[in-house]
Amino acid sequence: MKATIEKMDHQGQGITHVDGVVTFVPKCILGDEVLLNLKKCKKHYNLGEVTEFIKRGEGYQKEFCPFYQKCGGCHLQNLTYQKSIQYKCNKIKELFQKIGEEVNPIVIENSSQEFYRNKIELKIVDKKIGFFQEKSNQIVKIEKCAITKKCINEVIPFIKTWNICNGEVILRCNYNDEILIVIRTNDKIDLDIEALRKKVKLVGVVLNDTTIFGDNFFFERVNKLLFKVSYDSFFQVNSLVAAKLFETVALEIPDDSRVLDLYCGVGTFSLHVAKKCQKVVGVEVVYNAVLNAILNAKLNKETNVQFVLNDVSKFIDKINLLFDVWIIDPPRSGIDKKVLSAMLNKKPSLIVYVSCDPQTLIRDLEQLKKSYELSKLYIFDMFSYTYHVECVCVLKKIL
Repeated sequence: MKATIEKMDHQGQGITHVDGVVTFVPKCILGDEVLLNLKKCKKHYNLGEVTEFIKRGEGYQKEFCPFYQKCGGCHLQNLTYQKSIQYKCNKIKELFQKIGEEVNPIVIENSSQEFYRNKIELKIVDKKIGFFQEKSNQIVKIEKCAITKKCINEVIPFIKTWNICNGEVILRCNYNDEILIVIRTNDKIDLDIEALRKKVKLVGVVLNDTTIFGDNFFFERVNKLLFKVSYDSFFQVNSLVAAKLFETVALEIPDDSRVLDLYCGVGTFSLHVAKKCQKVVGVEVVYNAVLNAILNAKLNKETNVQFVLNDVSKFIDKINLLFDVWIIDPPRSGIDKKVLSAMLNKKPSLIVYVSCDPQTLIRDLEQLKKSYELSKLYIFDMFSYTYHVECVCVLKKIL
């Protein structure tokens, strides 16, 4: 049947109507004219599959990755970069309208849209190496990833020689293209370290949380600051955009503030704001990340920063000092209900909310609106050519 894509949903799928029923069509953009089959017909929606593109919509570009059609990683490679930015802005505007906020976000673009990721997580199932298909546990075998840094792609061909039948391989790199490999498997592996070292700058290999070669960390450099990052510590996957993110957050913090940095990781935000603040306290539940953060403060000669190993939801009741500013960068699940309640009770004068999931951001902002007004909204294109959006909300207490 013939159809025209009327809009795109928040997961990057096309939407049309078939006999009045909403029909989702993957790998389509606004304005596409297509022939499609219905793969699934539910009571309230259909799932369609394109059999032929009759005409492509405005902003179409041919995808630059050979695995795009099946891989579940990227969603917007069929859009030009500027159209993908427009899509993300519209998505954020629609979400904020749900809570009565008309926004005009400040957009920070990615200056390197290809080969930008410094981390990749490869699945191995029955010796097949790659990514899961969209909404599936089926493996898409890959030889390289078009949005991951080239030094990481150099390692991928070696993995098939490691004798892993089932498991996971995480490849990470830093500003100097040094590689850290993390392997999780129950199989007995056969790893030729010397062959790898001839090809890449290998700093370490960790097998099931045990270091079997080199170190279990690397050093990352961002905005002239140095960070030790352990294999199990979080760091932003796009170092170029992360540098802009850290700088922007620092600019939003008033001079001489007392800052509480929740879910602080290895101390990236804390150390970027430390020079202008009276005191900064970072809280993180990952043991190695806190050890990293403590060392990172010393490496960068910051003495007014303290890091605490604790679950944020448990630590929140122990806060005695008055903090003017809270920086909060929670996981995709958003802010814990207990933490959200504490924010509304303690009422810091400024909250800088960093979010990698707009849906949970909107959920939390609906509660925070009781005491805070949205001063600024930033969009950082941390995850180019995917539907994911990194947002920063600057929230000021209503007087």
